[in-house]
Amino acid sequence: MTINRRQFLGAGMAAGAASVLGACANPSNPSESLTPNVVKPFLIGNSTDTLLAKGKATRIVIAGGGWGGSTAAKYLRKLAPDTEVVLLERNPVFFSCPISNKWLVDMVDTSFLIHDYLATSQKYGYKFIQCEILDIDRSIRKVITSQGSIDYDFLIIAPGIRYNYEAWFGNDRTMIDATKTRFPAAYIPNHEHFNLKKAIHSFKGGDWVMTLPPPPQRCPPSPYERACMIAWHFKTNKIKAKVTILDHKDDIRPINLGFKRAFKELYKDYIEYVPNAHIEEIDPFNKTIKTAAGDMKFDHAVLMAPHQAGDLVWKAGGIGVNASTGKATGWAEVDNKMLHLKKDDRVYIIGDAVGLVSPKFLFYPKSGHIANRHGRIVAKYIAERLAGRNPEVSLPDNLCYMMVNGTPKEALNVQFDYKINQEGIIEQTQVDYNDRSAQFVADNFKWAGTMYEDMFG
Repeated sequence: MTINRRQFLGAGMAAGAASVLGACANPSNPSESLTPNVVKPFLIGNSTDTLLAKGKATRIVIAGGGWGGSTAAKYLRKLAPDTEVVLLERNPVFFSCPISNKWLVDMVDTSFLIHDYLATSQKYGYKFIQCEILDIDRSIRKVITSQGSIDYDFLIIAPGIRYNYEAWFGNDRTMIDATKTRFPAAYIPNHEHFNLKKAIHSFKGGDWVMTLPPPPQRCPPSPYERACMIAWHFKTNKIKAKVTILDHKDDIRPINLGFKRAFKELYKDYIEYVPNAHIEEIDPFNKTIKTAAGDMKFDHAVLMAPHQAGDLVWKAGGIGVNASTGKATGWAEVDNKMLHLKKDDRVYIIGDAVGLVSPKFLFYPKSGHIANRHGRIVAKYIAERLAGRNPEVSLPDNLCYMMVNGTPKEALNVQFDYKINQEGIIEQTQVDYNDRSAQFVADNFKWAGTMYEDMFG
């Protein structure tokens, strides 16, 4: 009997596997098969280990390396060079949510959105540690991570958002996981963005649904931009599809007129806008949605659950409580001008997680631009405090560009400015630019490049 090469390899592999499995199943000395005393590599730590020994320098720990955290790290090194600055972030590289809607339909390369944390930290002299933050104990000023615990003198929490799937499904983990996996919202970078991009480019036609969360939400105009970009992709590639926007709000906000014109003039056969579509029930298995404005089935969906402050604010005990109901507000309770927790002036919250700041307009827009400005502001506040001075109040500004057409390339624009009135209340001035413009597209990429340079350049 002759044995060919494939049979020989298969037999050898099977025999090898059997011998290994047998050894595992019936060790001659069970205690020798377990190696509790093996010394782990340096970069594999326990949460009980000390991540970094505390030196004499004031240590500022930044939890989260997004638009706010990365900015704060760089500016602290510039404004308070004698401090020790440590940036903790779970992702190995930075991936930008702003500009990503264009990336979804191949109008910009991935390289434009990604930046290197480690190289930037070495360039500016702060420490970058990739780890998962497990808990924050403000009583002893300690952050507990997957690599060990680290003490701080000041803590900046820049956590972004979390999806409040519990508002839809309670504690039904099966429904939550199915929704996250099959129909990602792609408002938290970055694997969700890659999944959504794959879904867009593999879609063959049918009903595509987008649910918009109730305010406050991350980057309020961006879901409308995303709908336009997806509709443009379908239209350009002659895919017979309808994008239905189920909006919790009673109308489009901001840039109302500009988006309405885009929907009507560019995508009348591709986009249907439905206001007051409060979500009542979602079934990710049967692909059905029930809303206050009607029910529908879908072939694919971008299911955006309500937004809340990121997990780290909850771990730090920084979430506000509604005085009338006693329930959590879902957002950080901060001093509206100094941006530290009302109950702890050593802990600052920046970016999307910031809660109520004004009775006039309630919340700052939850955008990358605001987060960047918060990072700068808080770095200045801490530097001033360390120098023995009382910081003067600084307010952010905000600027958003929203692309609505790819042929030709056209975008809209909205700007926000802030001031403190005579009563000490923060006021907001908003200006919508509703006319589609090619110049806004150029300005958008210039803005992004300037912001990336400010954080990483």
